[in-house]
Formats: sequence, structure tokens, C-alpha cells
Amino acid sequence: MHQPGRQFLHTPGPSAIPDRVLNAMHRQPLDLSDPQLAEIVQSCLDDLKLAFATAGDVFIYAANGHGGWEAALSNIFAPGETALVPETGYFSESWASHARMLGIDTQIMPGDIRRAIDPDRLEATLRGDGAGRIKAVLVVHADTATGVASDIRALRAAIDAARHPALLVADVVASLGAAPFRMDEWGVDVAIGASQKALMGPPGLAFIAANPRARAAAVSVSRPRHYWDWEYRAGVEGYRRFCGTAPEHGLFALQAALNMLREEGLVAVQHRHARLARAVWRAVEAWGVAGDLCVNALRPDERSTSVTTILTPSGFDSGRIREHARECRGVALGGGLGALAGRAFRIGHLGDLNEPMILGCLAAVELTLRDLGLRCGRDGLPAAIESLASSGSPPGAPKTPRPVAVPA
Repeated sequence: MHQPGRQFLHTPGPSAIPDRVLNAMHRQPLDLSDPQLAEIVQSCLDDLKLAFATAGDVFIYAANGHGGWEAALSNIFAPGETALVPETGYFSESWASHARMLGIDTQIMPGDIRRAIDPDRLEATLRGDGAGRIKAVLVVHADTATGVASDIRALRAAIDAARHPALLVADVVASLGAAPFRMDEWGVDVAIGASQKALMGPPGLAFIAANPRARAAAVSVSRPRHYWDWEYRAGVEGYRRFCGTAPEHGLFALQAALNMLREEGLVAVQHRHARLARAVWRAVEAWGVAGDLCVNALRPDERSTSVTTILTPSGFDSGRIREHARECRGVALGGGLGALAGRAFRIGHLGDLNEPMILGCLAAVELTLRDLGLRCGRDGLPAAIESLASSGSPPGAPKTPRPVAVPA
């Protein structure tokens, strides 16, 4: 059945793609030896280095975020070597499972899916590894299943305090562009990103940033690999950078999206994400005053600025919210994953979004909650508006309102 108007996309990935990015793909491919293609690739690599805040090497793969995981794991781990994965939710569990499939001895550090990774527990765990078997710690910066974000700087400090040689590998798929991340300054050895979230591109590209320490570790790894191999891709020939034909249209889109981020300013982009996220949190808290909804991440300073995971009443199938919102109210939301399947829904607030889009999403969600007879406070939208009003005007807005003419 035709739905009038435009459906709002508020999953935590893929996110809405700006028209400018869509239009960048509406062209014929280039000859692989065309200097224009080399310029586009170099432009993307330079801007990705700025996004990661690194002077290290950046590699682009025709893959999703899971492909990015495999690229990192294949380069820094030989079969039988040990990884430590602090628990943060569904994506830390999936990453650990992925590592096991590659023959990596994977240890889980238990955690609380409503809290960030505990640096003290990480330090204690590494101190207990007197033989130094743990080669790398794999951390998810912002877990899109739980909506929890961890303090990467504190985790690096914990590794250093334990005097442990482990590499620090960060999944920043959901946070890159949406939240502050400074790879070199924070001591991250490998970072993994993807195109379809805050970077506003179509799904299909994964990015790896690797510092010299990680590159040196990769050289000594005895594991058969070719497509993922950093050493092979580091060749100067454009063809080798992609281990075959480049994903040209993804690169056209990526260049356009990175240009937009640079024009807005990365700090301004992160500020915008934080403002919109706080508005969502205030709305959910207002709904929960007279109902059974709450934000999964317990502490505001441990909440992701990319996605909010909302717990629903016990015994209620949260999948009904997602289905009804999409089919009847024109808003696509995320569902609960892993331990939160059927117990939560997720509002994505990342990428090419502004205040009216967030307010429209929240209004549609509140309508959905009422449609389904769920108990919720009626002040969600006013709370979100107040949050936005009290946090000031977005960067670039007029400093003082224009006078309004009043009829005589």
C-alpha cells in the first residue's frame, strides 16, 4: 500500500543518505588508470585520516563492518594467538565469535550491558596475564545493540597501568564522525569504521586505520591472507590498493560525504550529534515517568550519541513497536539484538539529521506507543524541544532572532 510522504530512517545504520551523496554516484565509472580516480581515492584517504585523527595508514575495503573485523584480525593474529574482548553487548559477542572462527583463542571479560567497559577490571585482567599471552584487546567504542559507549582513553590507560604489551583495537563503526575519537592521541593501534552510519554513505565500505606498531605486528603474523593483507594493499599501484577493481561508486559517494563533513566541521558534526542525542534521552525519560520505558545505558556519560536503546515492559514484544512504527507511522526503527531481542527498540540519531527530523521521529514513536496501548508519559516531545532550546542554536544559525513584524 502506498504511504504518502517520506519514510523517516532512524535505524542505527544504514542511515539516511544525503541527496548530494546519492547524486555523486549517478555517473559512469572511470577507467582504472584514470588520474581522476587516483585523486578521488587519495582525497578519501586523506579525509579518513582526519576523521580517525591519525597519521597512520588507512585501508579501504569493499566490505561491511564485519569485513573490517576480519581485515584487522587477519593481519594482527596468527591462529592460536589470544584476544581479550570486554563484554559490551551483541556486537562484542559477535566480534568474539568472529575471532574464534578464525582460530583465535578468544577470552571474554564479563561486563554489564547497561554500563561501559570497566577500566579497573581490564587492568586487573591484564595483570593476571603474567605470560603476556593476550596479544590484543578488542573493544567496541559504541555498541549499537545496547547504546552504551566506553571511554577509550581510560582503557588505554588501564593497559598501560598493567604494563601489558597488548595492542588496543577499537571498533568505531557506530561512533566514527558522531563522537570524539582521536586514534593517535588516545593510543589506539587499530581502528575499524564503515561507510553507512555517521559518514552518511551507502553500505559497502569498511575502513581500517593502523599505526606503525600494528603494521609491525602484522608483518610477523604467519597466516594465509591476500584480500585483507595490509602489506599487499600498501603498494603504490591503485589496483593493489583494492586487491582488484576499486568500488568506484562507493568511493564517489564517500568523497562527497567526507567533503560535507569537512565543510560542516568535524567538531560541529559531533556537537550536532550530541545535541540530538540529548533530546532523544530527555524524551525517553519523560515517557518513562508515567510508564515502563527507560534508556538501557544507565549513565548519561556512557550513552552513545549515535543510537539510544530503549527497554520495554516485561512480557511485551518490542518487535511490535518497530513493525507498527514502520508500517503505520512511517518511521523505521532498530529492534532489540542478542540479550535484548524482544525486550528493546532502538532510535538511531546519526548521520544526515537535523532537529525537525528528530522531533518528527519522536512524535511518530510516541504515537506508536499510544497506538499499542503502552503506558508512557505525555511530555516526551516537549521535553525534547526544551532540551534543544536550552542547548543553544546549532552552529551557523543567526546569533539573534530576526524581528517579527506585528500588524498594526
